[in-house]
Amino acid sequence: MKITGAHAMDRAVSLVTRALRDVSHLDWTAPAAGLEWSCHDTAVHIVNDFTVYAARLTARAQGPMEAERYTAPGAPPAEVIGAVAATGARLTAAVAAAAPGDRAWHPYGTADAEGFAAMGVVEALVHTHDVLDALGARGFAPDPELCTFALDRLFPHTPRDAAAPWPTLLWATGRTALPGLPRLAAWRWYADPVPAGDRVVLCEVTPDVAGDLRDGGSGGFAWPADGPAEGTRFAAGMTATAYRDGTYRPGWGAYAVIRTDDRRAVGGIGFHAAPDADGNTEVGYDLVPSARGNGLATDALNGLAAWAFGQPGRAVLHASVDEDNAPSHGVLERAGFERTGTAGGQVRYALRAPGGGGQ
Repeated sequence: MKITGAHAMDRAVSLVTRALRDVSHLDWTAPAAGLEWSCHDTAVHIVNDFTVYAARLTARAQGPMEAERYTAPGAPPAEVIGAVAATGARLTAAVAAAAPGDRAWHPYGTADAEGFAAMGVVEALVHTHDVLDALGARGFAPDPELCTFALDRLFPHTPRDAAAPWPTLLWATGRTALPGLPRLAAWRWYADPVPAGDRVVLCEVTPDVAGDLRDGGSGGFAWPADGPAEGTRFAAGMTATAYRDGTYRPGWGAYAVIRTDDRRAVGGIGFHAAPDADGNTEVGYDLVPSARGNGLATDALNGLAAWAFGQPGRAVLHASVDEDNAPSHGVLERAGFERTGTAGGQVRYALRAPGGGGQ
């Protein structure tokens, strides 16, 4: 039977509170493994996340909410563990009570009840690992079904073929290396990736990972041996620069193209900038050489266009291609773009929303 959000949360809370109680007699002022927080503050972080997730989901919040802090810095571990259990039960109840269409805002993507349950599971499992590892209790191993639930809902970009679900979740959250997959310097989950057909999905390269990808890192993705391409790194740099300059608009930047059959990032696609006052915005894309020639770029561009035309306001997508770049001309034409002119050795294309939207 497939695990559900409320069931997953209930199991995760039960698991982590038992594990934390086993080390409640130790010194929780010690730094948690790999974090700047103490073990105490790491557990409090779980409490705060549970509280905010439950509040967001219950209120179907569409913007940020302030965390409530239920435990004082000097509170004994038993009190903090009690708060983990209580707030975890609150989130579990909120997930169980949510209607199928209920959605709420989160910085990593608007999510439904299953999404917030998966977030709660991730926070509970990985931060309990951090506390236990710091205190010398290293046998914590959540069951595979629970980890798979979180991976399937929030980590569409994380390969499943390198290790079992628990070490895979630790890799996805930057806590370990796996065979063939170095430890991540930057990572995030994706509660609301952009669908692009059956073969690829688009995961936004947000400012929190853009700098890593620009500077030679992976950006939190698993790439084949010939990736990422320089164009993808350049696009990530544009996102990082826009954020630094205060011109970044969520969604209107770079995306990684994730191949769904092996969950590898095989390219980049996105917007050069947010639309101007008339809705005009430039798009670009590239794939690693090993992924070219089978229509994945067209799938990705179709998904990106559908996302753009689903946003408030009007959008007109533009692209420029070297005259002799036949494959790229084919991508744009298959995606419905029309030629609008030629200048300086490049052909200009445009795509307007179906039904005459844009101008």
